[in-house]
Amino acid sequence: MTTTPPGMAAALDRLWAKFLPEIEQRIAVLESAAEALTAGLLTETEREAAHAAAHKLAGSLGTFGMQRGTELARAAEDMLAESCSAEDAVTLKDYAAELRAVVKGRNAD
Repeated sequence: MTTTPPGMAAALDRLWAKFLPEIEQRIAVLESAAEALTAGLLTETEREAAHAAAHKLAGSLGTFGMQRGTELARAAEDMLAESCSAEDAVTLKDYAAELRAVVKGRNAD
């Protein structure tokens, strides 16, 4: 296992603090899409926004070494690449909840 040099760790912590609000907002977009999908009210615009949020999450969480977060975000991105069914809502909710937990775990470090 490699260790991050102290200066690099501090820089990553500063970047994390800077981008955390955006990361949390992107997760909220996924949660909102899941709710709309549950109600059968997900619009194409909302689906596209959720797809973009998942794509950005996959990249940003990967930057911070959060492999599980990247995997979850990519799975959500794949799901949202095309129209979704109401059955997908539960899975999308689960992805968003686990993404929140992953992010919370990083905050606890």
